[in-house]
Amino acid sequence: MRAHLAVAAAAVLFGSTFLVVKDAVALAPVASFLGVRFVFGAALLAPFAGRPKRERRDPQPGLVRAGVVCGAALLTGYLFQTVGLQYTSSSVSAFVTDLLVVLVPVIAALWLRRLPDAPVVAGVVLATAGLLTLTGGASHLGRGELLTVGCAFAFAVHIVLLSELSPRYDTALLNVVQLAVVGGVCLVIGLFTGGYHFPLRAWLAAAYTGAAATALAFSLQVWGQRRVGPSRTSLLLMLEPVAAALLGALTGERLGLHGLVGAGLILAGIAVAEAPVARRLVAARS
Repeated sequence: MRAHLAVAAAAVLFGSTFLVVKDAVALAPVASFLGVRFVFGAALLAPFAGRPKRERRDPQPGLVRAGVVCGAALLTGYLFQTVGLQYTSSSVSAFVTDLLVVLVPVIAALWLRRLPDAPVVAGVVLATAGLLTLTGGASHLGRGELLTVGCAFAFAVHIVLLSELSPRYDTALLNVVQLAVVGGVCLVIGLFTGGYHFPLRAWLAAAYTGAAATALAFSLQVWGQRRVGPSRTSLLLMLEPVAAALLGALTGERLGLHGLVGAGLILAGIAVAEAPVARRLVAARS
């Protein structure tokens, strides 16, 4: 129960950042904001990464390279997402970002050069229909939605990379390296795209998202995922866009009827794509 609650809490924390980030990037340059956020998050996690397990005290060649590769995918995703938030609502951004759960098995299948299973294909069809319904059709896909689709793809690539690379290295060290890569690159870009003269409100938002989403939520997810498994974790993380939509509604954002139907189709697509794996896990445990 504690593990399930940990993942659910992580999803809510992730969802809470959409509205905060949307408000912050109206006051601060995107790259500057992300640089502060990720450097702060990496600094919070660094002390924990400095305590490797006994069996992992040996040098880990390739760790930095792996961190840079994962960090590049993460950087791409967050730049797309954060810039996209300037052109769409936090609720829509959250639901479109959640498409990554459907994209992961597709990208993994392409990586392994085999066709995805039928439930995955059905899930992709449902989620795509949901995206079009949510945004009012292909002709109404705006800059914000398209950028967020790019974000979902980049995040899906990041998850596939992590599944391949993280077993080879200490998880905490790899995470700190990838977060530092995102923060470092954004800090440099920020020097040339507006600097760091933004109001206290944006600094506080960067600190909150760095602590809540980058450090705390990730730690809760990793701790909980080890106990509930990847499929149940994916399903629990569906609470992320729901939390973002609820928080958005409190501030006046409304999805409307088409938006609600589209959001429901996206969640249904994710559930259909993940259902076979969940059934196999349940059968294995029974």
